[in-house]
Amino acid sequence: MKKIKYFCQYITIVFLFGLYKIIGLKLSLLISSTIFSLAGPIFRKNKISEKNLTYAFKNINKETKKKIIKKMWINYGKIFAEYMFIKDFRNDSKISKKINIENKEILEKIKNNSKPVIFISGHFSNFEFMAMQIEKYGIDLAAIYRPLNNIFLNPIMERIRKKYICKNQIQKGINGMRNLLKNFKNGTSIALMIDQRVSEGIKSDFFGKKAFTTTIPAQFVKKFKTKVIPVYIERQKNDEFIIKFQEPIIFDDNQNIEQITTSLNKIIERMILINPEQWIWTHNRWK
Repeated sequence: MKKIKYFCQYITIVFLFGLYKIIGLKLSLLISSTIFSLAGPIFRKNKISEKNLTYAFKNINKETKKKIIKKMWINYGKIFAEYMFIKDFRNDSKISKKINIENKEILEKIKNNSKPVIFISGHFSNFEFMAMQIEKYGIDLAAIYRPLNNIFLNPIMERIRKKYICKNQIQKGINGMRNLLKNFKNGTSIALMIDQRVSEGIKSDFFGKKAFTTTIPAQFVKKFKTKVIPVYIERQKNDEFIIKFQEPIIFDDNQNIEQITTSLNKIIERMILINPEQWIWTHNRWK
């Protein structure tokens, strides 16, 4: 039954991807955001988003919650459409100008330094652009990803990611961790989203409530004394983007894995508060 469901999803998505490719980026963004804003509220993920907003904002009223979720679905729809134009965002000189980078000097220092770093962010705006721009800048990079549950769709997404986002994609898990260590020791920096629930993580404070959080950045900090670079991505009204690279964080030797993980969660919190509607609230973060 699950395979039939996944296959139906696959057919629908392939059809939409084909349609978007024909009609172009601008019209695709309009159609896709409309579809998601209308269809999103009927899915279980909408209820999860409502619950998550209640956890994050204790006194949020129903109307504000509804507005944030609607804008989130609109952004989600745009991300979906943009996958068909990832190649253009990377290679087309006109479309690639839609992505603006703040604090390029930070990237320049990392590029010219032999020591790898860890870039962390969350599922903001179009989160795929972080790894794309870091690699495009000339930094040797490995991006950690979680495969899609849909066995039909996952090969397509993996191909897109490896070809146009970051060629060195490392799957989450024990084998992935081994590959990650090998890459890092060879001078490859790491990019990962730390805002999803992970079973192999630890319970760490996130908006005042314990949530399972990855300890990968903290482990690398403790083992290699590596610097951590927070990255925030913001979609603007004209569907252009700003990617903000923050100053490297150097943690004190006395801080343990739990303390470092909590500190990074606090950074993600502050990013979410800038534009709550641009964070994907559908992850079952506090399950």
